[in-house]
Amino acid sequence: MAKAPADTIKYVIHGEVNIDGAVEKPDVVGAIFGQSEGMLGEELELRDLQKTGKLGRIEIEVKTTAGKSNGTLTIPSSLDMVETSVIASAVERVDRVGPCNAEIKITNIEDARHAGRKKIVKRAKELLKKLIDEQIPESREIVDEVREGVQIEEITSYRGLPAGPSIEDAESVIVVEGRADVLNLLKAGIKNVISVEGTNISQTIVDLTNKKDVIAFIDGDRGGEMILQELLQVAEIDFVARAPQGKEVEDLGKKEIIMALRRKIPSDQVNKKGDKSAEKTSEKANMDKRLFDELKKIKGSMNAKLLDRSLNQITEIEVKDLVDSLGGISPHCVVFDGVITQRLVDVASKSGVKYIVGRTKYATLNPRNVKVLTEK
Repeated sequence: MAKAPADTIKYVIHGEVNIDGAVEKPDVVGAIFGQSEGMLGEELELRDLQKTGKLGRIEIEVKTTAGKSNGTLTIPSSLDMVETSVIASAVERVDRVGPCNAEIKITNIEDARHAGRKKIVKRAKELLKKLIDEQIPESREIVDEVREGVQIEEITSYRGLPAGPSIEDAESVIVVEGRADVLNLLKAGIKNVISVEGTNISQTIVDLTNKKDVIAFIDGDRGGEMILQELLQVAEIDFVARAPQGKEVEDLGKKEIIMALRRKIPSDQVNKKGDKSAEKTSEKANMDKRLFDELKKIKGSMNAKLLDRSLNQITEIEVKDLVDSLGGISPHCVVFDGVITQRLVDVASKSGVKYIVGRTKYATLNPRNVKVLTEK
């Protein structure tokens, strides 16, 4: 039987074969030829189509298990789409192989040219990736080498400290931690930068900050905060800029550097924030102490105290009625000598209660808007 040349194949017919009996591959092929003979007319006779190369070899893969044969078939075709579909339909008409009942189900007609294009595209991607992997590292090395050379040429020393070339002429300067930070800002095109080189702030930095506007640009970590506190104590800092939390200035990209500098804040606001934080912490500690005093006052009582924001008593209710009563009263604080349950916490959260104080608790989940305090 002739085999259609690979370069002329347009479609491939795929099908499943199921036969109630033990058969061989030639049996299935013979049944296909035999039962389709004369069905489609002379122009679509399978044997003639194979002889002229318009239809390829019928490939059958079949296995026999427990007296039944199952497998697949493929038929390559160089006919057009309509003719190939007619052939596929005719193959499906086969219902017997020898003395056995049979079923052939066409599962797909594959466009061989499309499949070929997919293979070409896939292989092209693989070749391109290989080319890029081989070429880009070399290109990057060249670019990095040139960039590093320019940066090294631009970095200067201002009275022994690493600095950019514009440090003396600029009206404002940016103070960073180390030499790597200076290099990274130079890379971003910022040249009015100088490094403190550690937490021991030199007199050079102090003198410079007395005659120029200064932005302290610190790392987003504990070390950055330590340097900032040292700078604020000994130098005249006008503004403070921070790298994102957990990042260092030397690792930032150009956009991150620009955004961090845009978000700078006046240095006096840094201290105000600290003062407010300390004040807030003190207020919370004082509130906790006063609430525990209220708990001591009602030791052994069967009633709960409901208090307002200033810890003035709104009312007292029996502990057993506490859950059902909160919604209608909405106190700021609830104090009682008993067990804080999960149900109480959930109801309190919905009722606007900010503090619940009790002897102990069985609640496992505390909403963020409710603070739960116990004797422990």
